[in-house]
Amino acid sequence: MPESKPLTRRGFLKRTAAGGMAGLAAPLFVPAPALGANGKPGANECIQIGLIGAGGMGQANLDNCAGQGDVAVTGVCDVWKERRDAVAAKHKDSARTYHDYRELLQRKDIDAVIIATPPHWHALQAIEACEAGKDVYLQKPMTLYLDEALAVRNAARRHGRIFQIGTQIHAEENYRRVVEYVRSGKLGKLGTVRTFNVMNQGPDGLGRPADSSPPADLDWDFWVGPAPLRPFNQLIVKEAYTNCSFMDYSGGWTPGMAPHIIDLPYWALELDFPLVTSCSGGRYVIDDLGDAPDVQEAVWQFPKLLMTWSMSMVNSFGFDFGRGSLTRRLGIYFHGVDATLFADYEKREVIPEGDRLKDPAPPEKSIPASPGHEREWLDAVKSRKQPSCNADYHSKISAAISLANLACRLGRSIRFDPTSEKIVGDPEAAKLARPSYRDPWRFPEKYLDKDAAARG
Repeated sequence: MPESKPLTRRGFLKRTAAGGMAGLAAPLFVPAPALGANGKPGANECIQIGLIGAGGMGQANLDNCAGQGDVAVTGVCDVWKERRDAVAAKHKDSARTYHDYRELLQRKDIDAVIIATPPHWHALQAIEACEAGKDVYLQKPMTLYLDEALAVRNAARRHGRIFQIGTQIHAEENYRRVVEYVRSGKLGKLGTVRTFNVMNQGPDGLGRPADSSPPADLDWDFWVGPAPLRPFNQLIVKEAYTNCSFMDYSGGWTPGMAPHIIDLPYWALELDFPLVTSCSGGRYVIDDLGDAPDVQEAVWQFPKLLMTWSMSMVNSFGFDFGRGSLTRRLGIYFHGVDATLFADYEKREVIPEGDRLKDPAPPEKSIPASPGHEREWLDAVKSRKQPSCNADYHSKISAAISLANLACRLGRSIRFDPTSEKIVGDPEAAKLARPSYRDPWRFPEKYLDKDAAARG
């Protein structure tokens, strides 16, 4: 177990006898047949799912799975009793509730877990889920640190787990059509891709509600877990939107939104890890309780391409995607020698460079429609073929985002070697690329080897 105080079987049974695991004494209804050969769900069999993190996105992901005819929700975990009980009530005939995610992971009859806890928990919980033999649907951002992304990927490899990152926009039709157009070559050779996400919280931001005691049914110490402990504040736990203002628990708005947005160029251009990452930014305008940058600009250098990222929380001007009203806007620009294609989640447009675009018609559709991001994961659990946003694919996106935050923190560019998967010539950056967890949690260094899948 990655943490220093693993939950042993003896401790597990002791807590059970003392009533420490909610609902364990109650009979559990498990639809039959539950498991196929070798303990894995067969094509026509039921997938037993557990939820870790019962907030808004966790509930949405679980609902999208529970609505399928071949899924049973058998466990719900959250350190906030009100939230876990509300979700479990929807599945009262099949789901037990848990305060400690490690207890849920010890359930042999659970095949797969949805992890939708705050981002600072993602790496540890995803790795422990892999170690427990569970397939994983992990909400974005995948992780907050470079070494966490590599460790999660290596754990998924080593334990042979099916893994999907919850970048649900990847399943939308518009992204598929953009990928096809970019890959058709009609834009000509590309030198630059530009991406952005903007909104306007105004100078007052989220305000300054006073710190307070946590709700009686929220285990604040466990919620904070491996991150630095600070006094409870309602903004930190209210929702993902407010959580993104606190760096220790979210990494800010670049990890909050870039996984959805730079996913498109990563997919269309099959990008690898960036060679050089530069990033600047700070908290220049907003004066509230948060500490995340309100402006951030990143540049990633690939062998023959630059990709940029622009994030603002203090101005919502969206270039070709709108202006005037206060709303969130985002976009991706593919700049080719013959044309530019720009797109967001729902629309796309091609602008020729003079008369160079000889055939503006879109290419024939070649990427099949998605059955839904969660359904794709469920199908992969049965087929044992990785889904599209698997750990190998998304670890490169997560690494790029983590390197951007690190470059911003250090105030200098960071060079990275995709072959060795190491930061080059900067010992301080390499050290800070690995998190320092609060006791008793420990970073699982054994997974920091790209060949970890070959070793037990």
